[in-house]
Amino acid sequence: MTAYPPLFRLSSIAGWLLTGTALAGPALAQQASTTLETISVEADRARREGAQPSASAPLPGAANAVGVGSETSGGGGGPTGVVGYTARGSAAATKTNTPILETPASVSVVTREQLNDRNVQSLNDAIAYTPGVSSNVFGYDPRFDAFFIRGFSVTNVGVYRDGLRQPSAPFAIPKVEPYGLDALTILRGPAAGLYGLGAPGGIVDVTSKRPTSVPFGEVWLQRGKYDRYQGAFDLGGPIEQTDGQLSYRLTGLFRQSGSFLPGGLDDRAVIAPAITWRPSADTSLTVLGEYLDSTTPGTASTYSNFADPRFQKTNLFGGDPAFQDFTTRQYRIGYAFEHRFSPDIVFRQNFRYQSVYADLKYTQIDTISPDLQSAARSNGRITDTLDTISLDNQLETRFTTGPVAHTLIGGIDYTNSRFTERGGFLVVPSLQIGGLIRPNYGAQFIPTPDYIGGGRQRIEQLGTYVQDQARIGSLILTLTGRHDQVSQFTQDYTATTPDSLIGDRAFSYRVGANYLLTDFIVPYASYATTFAPQLGFDRAGAPFKPTTGEQFEGGIKTQVPGTNVFLNMAVFDIVQANVLRPDPVNPIGFQAAIGEVRSTGAELELTANLGRGINVLASYSHVDIRTTKNPGAPETVGIPLSGIPANTFTAFANYAFQPDSRLFGLSLGGGIRYAGTSPANDVPGSFRNSTVTLFDAVAAYDFAKVDPRLTGMRLQVNVNNLFDRAYFNCQAGACYRGQPRQVYASLIDRW
Repeated sequence: MTAYPPLFRLSSIAGWLLTGTALAGPALAQQASTTLETISVEADRARREGAQPSASAPLPGAANAVGVGSETSGGGGGPTGVVGYTARGSAAATKTNTPILETPASVSVVTREQLNDRNVQSLNDAIAYTPGVSSNVFGYDPRFDAFFIRGFSVTNVGVYRDGLRQPSAPFAIPKVEPYGLDALTILRGPAAGLYGLGAPGGIVDVTSKRPTSVPFGEVWLQRGKYDRYQGAFDLGGPIEQTDGQLSYRLTGLFRQSGSFLPGGLDDRAVIAPAITWRPSADTSLTVLGEYLDSTTPGTASTYSNFADPRFQKTNLFGGDPAFQDFTTRQYRIGYAFEHRFSPDIVFRQNFRYQSVYADLKYTQIDTISPDLQSAARSNGRITDTLDTISLDNQLETRFTTGPVAHTLIGGIDYTNSRFTERGGFLVVPSLQIGGLIRPNYGAQFIPTPDYIGGGRQRIEQLGTYVQDQARIGSLILTLTGRHDQVSQFTQDYTATTPDSLIGDRAFSYRVGANYLLTDFIVPYASYATTFAPQLGFDRAGAPFKPTTGEQFEGGIKTQVPGTNVFLNMAVFDIVQANVLRPDPVNPIGFQAAIGEVRSTGAELELTANLGRGINVLASYSHVDIRTTKNPGAPETVGIPLSGIPANTFTAFANYAFQPDSRLFGLSLGGGIRYAGTSPANDVPGSFRNSTVTLFDAVAAYDFAKVDPRLTGMRLQVNVNNLFDRAYFNCQAGACYRGQPRQVYASLIDRW
């Protein structure tokens, strides 16, 4: 029986859209079986038995029965061996396609199927079920993808795309649209040995959707609360009459939406083309592009006054619809090139140019009158522009020296970022709040301030790195070293401070060891360092010392034999030195790089595909992060950092009924997210954030059960915060509301 054409099938439910009940969201899984070069456990068994495996040995278990998938490669190509929610290999931790079992670090992969089942709407949503990650520190704040790993902020220095770092400025922070991703990889712990500047907590590397060798297409239509309308499409396949040398992918999304914040928009438009040229089996060039336009509220916090117990946290929104739009426009163009000189010698080059323009308009509440009838306010407008060029060259070779098998990678990378900022600020009319009951949002004209200050900055980074993964029997040693040279030029447009040109050099490294007790039980240990320059000057006019960090980590990785069930356990101890703190001599006017923070903890993660249609995630994390040195404020020593829950637990499962069931076509799933208590401010005696437990749910139905001609059509409903739990999270004295219950109903057609 012939399937209905896509347009006919969509038109048959167009009435749902007209009545406000039809729907869309990200796509159901699109991975496929892709053979990539890898170091595998099975290959290691062959070594022990005397055989010499080829560098192009396929990753065992790489087949993915879900559908179409991108053709990827190492050095930014994403995970391998994907089955449901599980992945066997990832290039993020080593820049080679190494099995996660054999990586001397804690690594998690969020696959496309997981993104689809949970219908994630942001990067924060995507990593919400990952151990060690605090993604809800700032509650509901659609302006940025702001999160912490092992207690350290990753927002500005730890987000990578296709293996290249995405530098960011105070407000020109590149946005990540999850519908445009094949997968995400979270690498916990310092990554400076390969990547250079970064946070000691870890990095997140997102993998862009890439062209496929199999033709496919899909359309998503979505409807949600707060007048949310969203449409998305994803098309790809080989280009005709090119003998398979050219293939393409075109991904797009358009959204118009409000939010529970008064007058707050969450609009977005994205288009992402990609094309791959493969003139031979040994050479490939993939060009990746994107344009994104986003509008969100200029602020997301509620009013808090920690000097008055009555107002420690309130529902009083700090912004105003009359002046609060935050607009981001960004575009990028780049490529991933790979050439295989021989089975054991591969060259890769990854390049990207990215431009981000951010226009922030915000209003804030400064004080509330004693009679609770009005609130004094100010506003500001800040425009940031950030242009970045990133280039990474890698040469990977494989060889043996006696009984030792080596995978050696060396590289040179370069990043050049140019940043400009202008800003202005005003005192604006007070908000009439009527005793915190009926604030008159949007009732008054709020003027736009003139620019009164600004500046520009240029940062250049040149790094050289080398890594050797050496195998001696069951022992795998990973030795990584990197040298970075960074220069920063800063100019103040107001000429109140002189221009400055400073430079830093640093050597970072990682030493790791994995031991294969069996093919599926692998303990590991590692030591790694990190560093990052810090902007500004101390009381003497000298530039701040770079912040440095080190980590000890150990753990056990397990795969249940003959299954796609993975269990990872890790413990860690991270120290970050030269953290900026108030200067002991002049704490009001200056800072000094004299602080120190220590984070210790443990993580447990289960990822499993238990059979056709059964996927399970579960994780537990304990993070204890405290100030250990602060001469300017010794009373803060020993106090946990605010907003970071000490204990978190997450679990998510999804089940698709199989053809032998009467409920075939139906899928049901749900999740739980628990976050423990944490201090609300970084001062002694601060009140604490409450524990929060949130529930999510998903139900979907594939119409192929009703009529085979409707194969590929799917209705899916996702509910986040199912029981509408009202909660706050406060960090450094600022409080943010969590998102109330949100319902997304999606209609998907795939062919």
